[in-house]
Amino acid sequence: MSIPFWCVFIAAVLIFIARVPVTREMKAQGYNNNNPRAQQASLTGLGARAVAAHQNCWEAFTLFAVAVLMAHTAQVQGWLIDLLAIVFVVTRVLYLVLYWNDKSSLRSLVWLVGLICTFLIMLSPVYRQLVLATI
Repeated sequence: MSIPFWCVFIAAVLIFIARVPVTREMKAQGYNNNNPRAQQASLTGLGARAVAAHQNCWEAFTLFAVAVLMAHTAQVQGWLIDLLAIVFVVTRVLYLVLYWNDKSSLRSLVWLVGLICTFLIMLSPVYRQLVLATI
């Protein structure tokens, strides 16, 4: 399996890792299995930030997975795509830690770096063609 595909797998796992503090905070209140989403909505502090981080993981994963599939379908591969995918995963890990620890400015910067990596992977078929056209 290629590095970008491994990175998609890791990004998928991060969605569920992001959920760990949510569950812990809900258990501290007495887990409401009848209406867990209402309980999540009532969380404050770390619990609320963890819910938001978890939701953002889903959003980021969707774009990233599509980007990797776009590059793969267009047969764009190599060190740059690998590096962008790895940087994306690193930014997602940092993003979670920063969100949980209420470091909003740095978290937003890290989020932006991850988003740029995703867009560059999406656009890789375009700049692959540009490189081929100049040879």
